[in-house]
Amino acid sequence: MLKMFRYLTKKQWFYFVVSVSFIVFQVYLNLKLPDYMNDITRLMNTPGNEMRDIYDAGGKMLFCSLLGAGCSVIISFFAASIAAGLAKTLREKMYHKVSDFSLEEMHHFSVDSLITRTTNDITQIQMIMAMGLVVLIQAPITAVWAILKIWDKSWQWTAMTASAVLLLFITIGILVTFAMPKFRKVQGLVDYLNLVTRENLSGLRVIRAYNAEKYEANKFQKVNQEITDTNIFVGKFMPLMPATMNFIMNGLSLGIYWLGAYMINHISMNQSQGVIVLKSHMMDRINMFGDMVVFVSYAIQVVMAFVMLTMIFVNLPRAQVSIRRVQEVLNQPLAIQDGDGVSPKAQGTIRFEHVSFAYPDAKEAVIEDINFEVKKGQTVAFIGSTGSGKSTLVNLIPRFYDATKGNVYVDGQNVKDYTQQQLNNIVGYIPQKAFLFTGTIASNLQYGQAKEPVSQEDMVQALDLAQASEFVSKMEEGIQSPISQGGTNVSGGQRQRLAIARTLARHPEILIFDDSFSALDYKTDRILRDQLNQKLTETTKLIVAQRIGTIRDADQIIVLDDGKIVGKGTHQSLMKKCSVYQDIAYSQLSKEELEDE
Repeated sequence: MLKMFRYLTKKQWFYFVVSVSFIVFQVYLNLKLPDYMNDITRLMNTPGNEMRDIYDAGGKMLFCSLLGAGCSVIISFFAASIAAGLAKTLREKMYHKVSDFSLEEMHHFSVDSLITRTTNDITQIQMIMAMGLVVLIQAPITAVWAILKIWDKSWQWTAMTASAVLLLFITIGILVTFAMPKFRKVQGLVDYLNLVTRENLSGLRVIRAYNAEKYEANKFQKVNQEITDTNIFVGKFMPLMPATMNFIMNGLSLGIYWLGAYMINHISMNQSQGVIVLKSHMMDRINMFGDMVVFVSYAIQVVMAFVMLTMIFVNLPRAQVSIRRVQEVLNQPLAIQDGDGVSPKAQGTIRFEHVSFAYPDAKEAVIEDINFEVKKGQTVAFIGSTGSGKSTLVNLIPRFYDATKGNVYVDGQNVKDYTQQQLNNIVGYIPQKAFLFTGTIASNLQYGQAKEPVSQEDMVQALDLAQASEFVSKMEEGIQSPISQGGTNVSGGQRQRLAIARTLARHPEILIFDDSFSALDYKTDRILRDQLNQKLTETTKLIVAQRIGTIRDADQIIVLDDGKIVGKGTHQSLMKKCSVYQDIAYSQLSKEELEDE
């Protein structure tokens, strides 16, 4: 928990110092109450005292109580402000950290786990901070201060109080030992529950198409039941805590009163020498009774201090798990680090030199010893069987991953030397699965930060080039038409064309189409590629595709098989000398169609 204090701002540290000051003052006021109670007890049992003396002591006691209540309100306000501010800081740091994650870190944590850590785990930290900030300071001060006040009263009473505290610690130790592993398990199960729920909602159409509702319901029920059973197991132990606390406090009060009665009676028996009881003997009994009342008050304060600590210890295991999970994300080293920034030596060029790549913890490389060069304005296509490494290869250019071996050069400079913002302004990437953000068509086309602001003219030209102008113009609000989350209110082909237009509007030097034409029909595919070739002659284009028809007009086609380049050249040359390319071509088109081409 102490690790979280380093995330406090200067303002929160000021609140913390003020809170500590009020906590110390409140403890002082609380510990003054037994003194006034002792005065009232002594005044009531001593002949000759007037009621105004008792009222005076009672008035001071009431004043301390009201002042202590005011301190409590102020402390609670500052503690809540600190906890809420810390949660805000942690959420911001988590958001920015995750935003900097490469695909490697995203695969390591999973989206569902990151959502849980950013929401549920930080809420747990906020709750424990709001409660613990007060208790962890107030309880030790109260306990030590109260013990110092009663230390010299009676060794018997002190020993009894120490026994009660020892019993309290034993109870806490047993409960924490059993609860801690379960709290860890619960947080992991919450991650998995989010995964199942998110998967269920995202794949709803597939689930219904395969009549898999019952299967998914059983999967959800299983993890939900496991969370329930784990919480019930922990819940069986938690009710023992308040019951044990009450037993210890009431037992301590009873023990002190019983022992005090015995000691007072012992004074009476020892000091009585006949029928007449000396006045001094009576005062000894009154003083002993007053000490007993005061001692009970202080002893209860000591035990209550440890009870408050116990409340923290009950919630601390879950909070510690949450703190560890948040720290894992914040302390995760980034696989992709920004370069110092460079001045490009050329424009629109790409070069791979002996590039190999293996995914983290994988035994074999996905691509191996890749060498090729792309000149400005060229169209280069990549084709191969599923799993041959096409998408992995192009993902190395915008640095979604870094090459395991070898170097990738963009505009004559190693991609690792660029800042990510600088590289993203050069490279425009369109993934196979298009994703649109909530807003309008215009807000999606202007999305992000480009080298220059995206103008209205840029948007119109991009829509026209991406073959999206026709359906956009038919929408009621045109370019200002709303787009729902993920672009679910437009078709897959429309969504893909809008994603292409979004990239074209930024005017990048290099365009990467990662199987981006797969959602388009053949006619639209053909027209779009023709338009790209005619109007973007200075823009370098890399195309990953499965269809021969999409790539056969490329300046250069690179054929991949099992992560290695097995062919390189134009469509005509590859049809003569590359058997892998021939197999792909004949599987899609007949000999007559290929010969006609």
